Amino acid sequence: MTAPADLAWFTDARLGMFVHWGLYSLAARHEWVKSRERMSDADYETYRAHFAPDRFDPRTWARTAREAGAGYVVLTAKHHDGFCLWDSDLTDYTTMSTPFGRDAVAEFVEACRAEGLRVGLYYSLIDWHHASFPVDGTHPQRDDDDFKAETADRDVRGYQPYLHGQVRELLTRYGRIDYLFFDFSYTHRPDYWGGKGAEDWDAERLLALVRELQPGIIVNDRLGIPGDIVTPEQYQPLTPMTRRGEPVPWEACQTLNGSWGYDRDNHEFKTAEALVRLLVDGVSKNGNLLLNIGPDGRGRLGADAERTFGGIAGWMADHARAIQGAGPAPFAPPTDVRYTLRGDRLYAHLFAWPFRHLHLPGLAGRVRYAQLMTDASELVPLQVDPDRVAQNTLMGGLPEGTLTLQLPLQRPDTAVPVVELFLTDDAIA
Repeated sequence: MTAPADLAWFTDARLGMFVHWGLYSLAARHEWVKSRERMSDADYETYRAHFAPDRFDPRTWARTAREAGAGYVVLTAKHHDGFCLWDSDLTDYTTMSTPFGRDAVAEFVEACRAEGLRVGLYYSLIDWHHASFPVDGTHPQRDDDDFKAETADRDVRGYQPYLHGQVRELLTRYGRIDYLFFDFSYTHRPDYWGGKGAEDWDAERLLALVRELQPGIIVNDRLGIPGDIVTPEQYQPLTPMTRRGEPVPWEACQTLNGSWGYDRDNHEFKTAEALVRLLVDGVSKNGNLLLNIGPDGRGRLGADAERTFGGIAGWMADHARAIQGAGPAPFAPPTDVRYTLRGDRLYAHLFAWPFRHLHLPGLAGRVRYAQLMTDASELVPLQVDPDRVAQNTLMGGLPEGTLTLQLPLQRPDTAVPVVELFLTDDAIA
């Protein structure tokens, strides 16, 4: 019997960095550029011939992640174009056959470990370069009638040994791998997509192989069969995620600007404040945030990514304990507030700054002390008689059990202000 997934570190980390990087970084037009622009293998070959990322430094990626408070990093070892960032024995379509000539996965793994981060690898189930992968609605040459006629006899079962063999390589060559992110099954897509799923990947056997090679590894939910976590992409769940009505660990996958791979002309970057809100909202619903970067063709993060992650790092420097190791709270927050809970401390994340007073229903008598996290300044509770009728400067009309804190008039200069509440021993009994 294989060991269950080790989810403790995952739910403690709460924030991870996703790295989409490969040949498409040279095109600089989105990681799906080969499919979007209907490129043949010959068209796409120019990027392999010029792949020479002289500024590649995964230690910088890992350091940026750690400074932002992330606990793990996930790298695209192979994306849908089939290009491999490691020295695979099963194909020469790898970094080793480029001017770069190095095993990027090996260097990435070493960099993550040097920064004390957990290691994740992304592996695409789709492969537009493999000779046995059938042409479907995702394939770059889906509209090329001659190519489709030439490849009509392709059978996905001929692709399975390659798929399984490459996963074996990734899980046996680099020591401990903490997280494997498969991408993706699409039997739910319209018929013209020619959707593929669990049967096409021989998913049950593949998952058993993963568990055998890396006991305790976390596997996502994109094999077409249940995994250890659920991975909503580019949207924020309204409520905690469930599987068959039961709570399940989950991770929202989000981009900085709508593109996963480097997209030179896309400058629609989310603000650090917006991303902090996504992180906070997810933790309040017992979820993680996997936040993507797309390094450029030379291997650099880019100024926008550095600025955005730097903004998150600045907020996390003051508020990490409200995120790392925290989770949902058994209290209903007021409008524009999200709660996270860690031990005996409740954190009220204020998405809107109230005028002078913060009213927290149900917390009267349950809080020993309150402070702003930015400067550890005390927030004094006000005694308000719930039976008193509000008149002039006399506050009243509050629901019984409401804790009212007096706030400074000026909002703290931080992405999301947080009030730290030290709970009484019986507050969550």
